[in-house]
Amino acid sequence: MKNSLIRVVLDILKPHLPAIPSFAMYLSDLDGVDGVNITLIEIDKDTENVKVTMEGSDLNYEKIKEAVEKYGASIHSVDEVVAGRRLVEEVTTHQD
Repeated sequence: MKNSLIRVVLDILKPHLPAIPSFAMYLSDLDGVDGVNITLIEIDKDTENVKVTMEGSDLNYEKIKEAVEKYGASIHSVDEVVAGRRLVEEVTTHQD
């Protein structure tokens, strides 16, 4: 089994419409995606800032980016990625 991108957390700016549930369903239909979680961070007159967490067995960042842009949204930042064959949770250390 090859190593793959298995979690991506993105900060995304999207228009109000289509609504967040539709955006989640749209992203969950991408190949390799097992689940999508979207959290509303901020809302203004024309846009919504959302945190999108995607997990799957073989995520393709370029295809995700393409799909987000096709939807009329834009990726502000990639906040977390996990690659490999299993999820590794971040550990709190004394320096944190």
